[in-house]
Amino acid sequence: MKRVIVGLSGGVDSSVAAYLLQQQGYEVIGLFMKNWHDDSVTISNECPWLEDSNDAMLVAEKLGIPFQVVDLSEQYKDKIVDYMFREYELGRTPNPDVLCNREIKFDVFLKIALDLGADYVATGHYCRKGTLEKDGEEVYQLLSGVDGNKDQSYFLCQLSQEQLATSLFPIGELTKPEVRKIAAEQDLITADKKDSQGLCFIGKVRLPEFLQQKLQPKEGVIIQVPGDSEIYNRSIPRFADKEAELEYLSTKYQYTLDSGKVVGKHQGAHYFTKGQRKGLNVGGTKEALYVIETDVVENVIYTGEGKNHKGLYRNVLFVTNDELHWIRTDLALKNGESMEVKAQIRYRQKHENATIYKTKKGLYVDFENQQSAITEGQFVAWYLGDELVGSGVIS
Repeated sequence: MKRVIVGLSGGVDSSVAAYLLQQQGYEVIGLFMKNWHDDSVTISNECPWLEDSNDAMLVAEKLGIPFQVVDLSEQYKDKIVDYMFREYELGRTPNPDVLCNREIKFDVFLKIALDLGADYVATGHYCRKGTLEKDGEEVYQLLSGVDGNKDQSYFLCQLSQEQLATSLFPIGELTKPEVRKIAAEQDLITADKKDSQGLCFIGKVRLPEFLQQKLQPKEGVIIQVPGDSEIYNRSIPRFADKEAELEYLSTKYQYTLDSGKVVGKHQGAHYFTKGQRKGLNVGGTKEALYVIETDVVENVIYTGEGKNHKGLYRNVLFVTNDELHWIRTDLALKNGESMEVKAQIRYRQKHENATIYKTKKGLYVDFENQQSAITEGQFVAWYLGDELVGSGVIS
């Protein structure tokens, strides 16, 4: 009998995942990961992790499976929290959820599970795993979840073949309403529980307050750049080759204090991210202002009016070699090769047509349509059909 350790989060998805595995004849053990407990930055007196671990325990009791809590907060702090501060300080916008899956759930947690004699770990992610035979080897695929509204394959875009080999995603074939229905039929306490929002670990914490613990506020100016600025009328030179053209098109617009007028003040450029419009507190414009660029060195935020402002849009982004990752290593491009793909640059974005080009320096993603707010530090993932084959950090 194969043993599976399920990461029970106290939510409905992982609860149903555990139930389904039990029905499929696995020996199931529930483990709750305690990732964060710094009460100084929670917003309310609610203690989310206690409530969640309690719900997870009640689900395990109901299913009659062993249950325990593992405290991973040390590893969490080292691998996720410090990474977030580092990225924000560099003026990049991290994605802790993607990293949490790569570094915690499918690494630290996976090792604990294997030490407990597990054959697999399972989570309540809406995605599927496929297997194919290639040159006599088994190759694992990460496929989109059947529920288009809830597909979470993007969050797993950094997993490796080794990690996929020992992973199961029991609810990937189901839609959210079907999952809730099963939970209700089995009388699981999590059946009607709301989906958790916010960062995978901080629970009910507001990001700026969290960041202020490490990144000191410092006042700077907010500049509004006109939509018809000369900056956007650059004449496109003639290029020696495709790589030179891609390099040019992936380069960000360069702004200076003279690029527009001062319209307000902020408390730290590193608290802001591209495409953001909340928290600027600048009035007097017809349409909302959006952040089009942040400069953490000079501590300046550049904004543009309206979500169609030219400063928000680009077609090409770049991923450096050391931040490039292939789930399907057998499909990895060699220098000079290209591939037509569907790509996305944020969770819940619809897949966009793009071509990826591999060069000596890294990989370019060239979108057919302009993309809004391409943000450094976020992950771009590319698909062939419904299979996620690779990803990288936008540089």
